[in-house]
Amino acid sequence: MFQLRTQLVGRNSAAYCAACLTFIAWPVAASAAAEYPIRPVRYIVPSAPAGSPDITARILTAELSRQMGQQFVVDNRVGASGIIGTDLIAKAAPDGYTIGQGLTPALAIMRSLVPKIPYDSAKDFQAIAPFYFTPNLLAVTPSLPVKSVRGLIDHAKKHPGALLFASSGNGTTFHLGGELFKLMSGTQMVHVPFKAVQLAMTDMIAGRVHLMFNSVASIEPHVRAGRLRGLAVTSRKRSVAFPELPTVSEAGLPGFEVIAWAGIIAPARTPKAIVNRLNAEINKALASPAVGGKLTALGYELFGGTPEQFTEHIRKEAAKWADVVKRAGVKID
Repeated sequence: MFQLRTQLVGRNSAAYCAACLTFIAWPVAASAAAEYPIRPVRYIVPSAPAGSPDITARILTAELSRQMGQQFVVDNRVGASGIIGTDLIAKAAPDGYTIGQGLTPALAIMRSLVPKIPYDSAKDFQAIAPFYFTPNLLAVTPSLPVKSVRGLIDHAKKHPGALLFASSGNGTTFHLGGELFKLMSGTQMVHVPFKAVQLAMTDMIAGRVHLMFNSVASIEPHVRAGRLRGLAVTSRKRSVAFPELPTVSEAGLPGFEVIAWAGIIAPARTPKAIVNRLNAEINKALASPAVGGKLTALGYELFGGTPEQFTEHIRKEAAKWADVVKRAGVKID
């Protein structure tokens, strides 16, 4: 009887102490979140300087630094289609002082292509906010005798396997966009991956490859100058940068959609109060002329929204691209 009573008292004391610690810790955590950030925040961009993710990150972080009174430092970590930089985000301390840019390939595509990816994109990250999306543009070399999506499909069917479509590498939306186009149009084309998108465009201008999907911002100067022929954009709606071009969906492949997107992510278990603070500040920045105005002028379209909306977006995109990878038999070369 005495032994049993001692055990009960011990358990009750332990529960009471745990409750006290929780009660004490809650205001401390809330206070820490309210004061956040008290030192510079590292913002990892898993791609090279001067590319689209880097340009957009620097525009956003400059405004976040101004709004929050603390420096956000961009840290470019290149390699493995974004896997290296994204893995650094996953393995950082979940304290809000390392966040970064989550990109389509690293979060939604590579997990279906790389057998031993070092992180689980569904479990190892805390979504903070969706950032932007940009459609790709389907363009052809001027020497190719096609002037529409329908014309391209007809030409490809008359010459199966003869057309070469370029990309900046396996697993990119440029690559998978081409694979989805082949599946939906019933055509046969050969994928030619390049180490950089600039090399791909140089060969397409020269006529050594015939077509490619590329970001609107990157390919726009060449289309405007007539060095390449733009056929359509890959979003559901027409691009603000090329309102005269139809979408692929309306020009011959109903339902076709490919967008490159980015959002802000943190390591899993980052405190909810910090996530909410960052989400509010990011959405405020996206609504400002300093961020929203600049990015819209560059041809980007802004998402904005909640962590939950970004989490659901990643889930849907991962399922979509897993299906394309499986149906097309895509493998890393």
